[in-house]
Amino acid sequence: MPIPEKYLANFEEDGIYHIFNRTNNGEKLFLSDENRHFFLRKYKEHLSDYLDAYCWCLLPNHFHFLVRVKSHKTLTETITNKEFNDCSLTEKKFRDNLCSISDLIAHSFKRFFQSYSLSFNKAFQRKGNLFYKPFKRIVVNKETQFTQAIVYIHANPVKHGLTKDFTNYEWSSWRSYMSDAPTLLLRKEIFDFFGNREQFIKAHKDLTQYYYESDISIED
Repeated sequence: MPIPEKYLANFEEDGIYHIFNRTNNGEKLFLSDENRHFFLRKYKEHLSDYLDAYCWCLLPNHFHFLVRVKSHKTLTETITNKEFNDCSLTEKKFRDNLCSISDLIAHSFKRFFQSYSLSFNKAFQRKGNLFYKPFKRIVVNKETQFTQAIVYIHANPVKHGLTKDFTNYEWSSWRSYMSDAPTLLLRKEIFDFFGNREQFIKAHKDLTQYYYESDISIED
């Protein structure tokens, strides 16, 4: 069955997107904490130059990210400053105005998935595609959608029965928001959006209860 177009949004400058993907046939995406650390490192390696991150969550067979595409100027400067031999063909095409921002970001996600999958398959003597194709991405373009996406992603472990309290779940960005340690997340921007840290926490508690009492689902 074809995937609805709303799940295959084109990437645009300064656009905000809910990114998610799962494994084929419900297989495990992570078999150890080192897998999870490696996954996040690979995300940073392949995508942090091109995307600002608001939040994330890793589940047993899928993941969620909420991200914003950086400006065309920033993307161009980033690629221009890279060593020529370190650039992929798509990056070179983007630098030369031969492909779009959407092509660049989609290609970067493809490299991210391939890099993780190759290492995972090698480590666990596995063959074949690990991730479902194509990966899903939804445009988030309203304040209410933005709030819902952040809370939904952090609270997703509750939906899947992994914990009764999402604040105790280790593999999401929630703990980074509760910490003052340096982070690549847009923590200050998010706190300003909600009003402050206390309002950020309150919104999560209020909306999480509403979501699961009402059985509302944005997407697994």
